Amino acid sequence: MLNALVIVWRESLEAMLVIGVLLSWIARQPEPLQLRRGLWLGAWAGLALAMLLGFATYAAQSQFAGHSLEIFQLAMVLVAAALIVQMVLWMHRHGRTMKRELEAQAGRAAGALGIGAITALAVAREGAETVVFLYGLGIEAGGGQLARLVTAAIAGFMLAAATSWIVARGARFLNYRTFFRVSEILLLLIANALLANGIDRMIAMDWLPPLLDPVWDISGMLDDGRGVGRLLADFVGYRARPAGVLLAATVAFWTLILWRLARLDRSSQQPLVRSTA
Repeated sequence: MLNALVIVWRESLEAMLVIGVLLSWIARQPEPLQLRRGLWLGAWAGLALAMLLGFATYAAQSQFAGHSLEIFQLAMVLVAAALIVQMVLWMHRHGRTMKRELEAQAGRAAGALGIGAITALAVAREGAETVVFLYGLGIEAGGGQLARLVTAAIAGFMLAAATSWIVARGARFLNYRTFFRVSEILLLLIANALLANGIDRMIAMDWLPPLLDPVWDISGMLDDGRGVGRLLADFVGYRARPAGVLLAATVAFWTLILWRLARLDRSSQQPLVRSTA
């Protein structure tokens, strides 16, 4: 369950980096004890909110059956894919200024309560996204993979803790920008896999025409039902016998994402160009 590990790693790391930035800011304040206490209370409150969402999602699923359950699960898979894309685009745009923005928010916050609210919102957001992502991945993997999914999630959290420790030590062993670029690619591959799962479900439900099914058949070379092929299917959306509509959706997905990322890169460089003119 490499995709679950990557998701939890990235989401947990973002929450840990937020806490690290705020702790660093608090350490420079004249009375840090109350602020630090408010931060940790906010972190626990955010975690509780994320867990509440998990229970609510499970309770909502139990209310559906048959075709309604299929629609609910399809919606969760597509929402998970959309949230991953939104998260990647947001971090691509704000990653370089996240520390400055957080410190500015902390400076405007009203004491320990304000710091706690900032932390709670950050942790709850990352935790809620993780819940949705893992639910979508769990649907894709099937019910028999729950133990592996939980193991991968725990491993992802531990890896995030190790990564945040390295970053806190001055990033001597880690290029911060390269790290985020690599994680962006991995997350987008997972989003594409979730989208492929959603397209397959909509074809099976007769919501989308397959157009041409299959476009090709290379299952004799690399079957997507076992071994390496199954790993690629789960992680990047590989299909040995893809339908035409799935290929069209995949091309549209990557075209839109690359165009959007290029626009963000150009907009971030414009102030530098003007300043040197």
